[in-house]
Amino acid sequence: MARGDGFFTRGGAAAWATVLVVPALVALGTFLYLDGARAHFRLEVTRAAYQDNLAMLDNIRRDVGVSRDTLERVKALDNDSTQSDRPFIVISVAEHRLWFKKGSSVLFTTRVATGTGKNLETGKGGQRWKFETPRGRLVVERKDVEPAWVPPDWHFVEVARKKGLRIAHLEPGKTIPAGNGAVLAVTKSGVNVVTRYPDGREVPIEVREGQEIVVGKTLVIPPYEANQRKYYGTLGSNRLYLGDGYGIHGTDVPSSIGHDASHGCIRVRNEDAELLYRLVPLGTVVYIY
Repeated sequence: MARGDGFFTRGGAAAWATVLVVPALVALGTFLYLDGARAHFRLEVTRAAYQDNLAMLDNIRRDVGVSRDTLERVKALDNDSTQSDRPFIVISVAEHRLWFKKGSSVLFTTRVATGTGKNLETGKGGQRWKFETPRGRLVVERKDVEPAWVPPDWHFVEVARKKGLRIAHLEPGKTIPAGNGAVLAVTKSGVNVVTRYPDGREVPIEVREGQEIVVGKTLVIPPYEANQRKYYGTLGSNRLYLGDGYGIHGTDVPSSIGHDASHGCIRVRNEDAELLYRLVPLGTVVYIY
């Protein structure tokens, strides 16, 4: 009897298990590793675009050997390919167009506005933002009615720069002099920024986009949780939230549709936002290229 035959004779089931199971485990491990790598890539692209880490985004693009995204490449990175029975959204940044599809059928299409691609910096060694629409695979995580826009710090940096103002963050427990003995303060609940007068009265400040809190030559940035950090109407009547601050939403500037005009989100006309809100189910995959 050959030595190899003896191994299977003496080892019995254990020997056969070694031969059959180990390769299967190796194959499974390889599959899980590649699947995890694809998911990690998608996460890194989205995170890089959201955090505007330009160096990270450039490194990712070099790793895959491309200078720009294509729909085919975006889909190739996705293990969950489009199926005929599941609707999905495709957005072309270059064409400024959105398609809501099921299989090869187009259920709805419209023009959109996307990120300007412009840079904003606070100064040497300071914060840097690039206003790009992220490419890749995203998912409709939430559907909002009358969504509030909570402007990031870059909004206040832009406004202050245009108006030649300084910037000051108003923190809970702190005050900013407002003249005539009054101060700006945050209520104990943290809900409102108020003008606190010497007689103890507290009057909430009304704000909207274009009407920020300004004291003298200083633009005041409210805390994130304050009502004065929420702008209604800027995002239109409806939003499909895609995570990491991005969404497909309406606009109060309809003339921007069809152009590079946003800070990264996908803008549509308000009537289109309402229609997409009704048509698109939660969990719908969105491919942006």
